[in-house]
Amino acid sequence: MDKNLRLKFRPGDLIAAAAIAVLAGAVALIFFTGRSTGPAEAEIRQNGELIDTIPLDTDTEFTIEGDYINVVTVRNGEIAITSSDCPGEDCVHSGWRSTSGQCIVCLPNLVEIRIVPSDGSAYSGVDGVTG
Repeated sequence: MDKNLRLKFRPGDLIAAAAIAVLAGAVALIFFTGRSTGPAEAEIRQNGELIDTIPLDTDTEFTIEGDYINVVTVRNGEIAITSSDCPGEDCVHSGWRSTSGQCIVCLPNLVEIRIVPSDGSAYSGVDGVTG
């Protein structure tokens, strides 16, 4: 019952591999060029209502009060919730964000911080970013 299970390479396999590589390159190009490279700003929402829009090119720190207290810090073009008294502090562990389309959410305090292009253009990149 010993069969020769050797796989053979066919010319069509090379064409398929090249097509996949070209498609992957096109997707990567679209993904990385769709992001805004200019200055960004952060929309701060609480309970679904826009409470402030702040530029990320000016270092500042402020608090958002509600059921809990969030301390928001803007530094070197990035924004983060640096301190919170909410349970779990997942918003603090989200880290620093600076790219249009990224967001930080504090569910217990109903706060969302979303990075948007400051030039007023619609964001044309990915719908969400993780990590």
